[in-house]
Amino acid sequence: MENKTEKTRGYRQWAIVFIAVFLLPLAPCLLPDVLHAGQKKTAKEPTIITSQTLNADNKAHTALFEVNVVAKKGEMTLYSDKMLVYYSEDKGGSTIKRIDAEGNVKLIKGERVVTSKFATYYAEPEEHIIFTGEPRASEGENVVTGTKMTYFMKDDRSIVENSKVFLAERKGGSAETRKEKQP
Repeated sequence: MENKTEKTRGYRQWAIVFIAVFLLPLAPCLLPDVLHAGQKKTAKEPTIITSQTLNADNKAHTALFEVNVVAKKGEMTLYSDKMLVYYSEDKGGSTIKRIDAEGNVKLIKGERVVTSKFATYYAEPEEHIIFTGEPRASEGENVVTGTKMTYFMKDDRSIVENSKVFLAERKGGSAETRKEKQP
């Protein structure tokens, strides 16, 4: 057991070194505004991505993070089992085109939590992220479920297909009750 722990620790250290040496130029674009919804952009907030394995393909312009992927920028955190980042090379830098997150996807910002089996971020034409595979969004006691959730980050609005909404309402400041609304 001790040998397995040391081996895992060695992989993590290797991944951190690889990221620092080979992907540092990509760091600002690996998690773009997906993690900035509702925030002002600041160059001072770094993007930190950890995973047990990383496979960067500079010719294909992709970076594949696998096993316990955690991406953090500011107060937003994205978790998944696997994350494939597609980017393009521009003058002096890289630009994210799409991010595919797969397996145990969870996006957290403050009290907002969105979970699903899959999520795909699109930078253009309008920046948005699509959650599929039993998506569920919650904020406090309020919950929205559906078959597909599309979140438009610039407008802070969502479209939910086959939605079911659970609202917790306070009655006179006392106990909360659950109400279910079905369109």
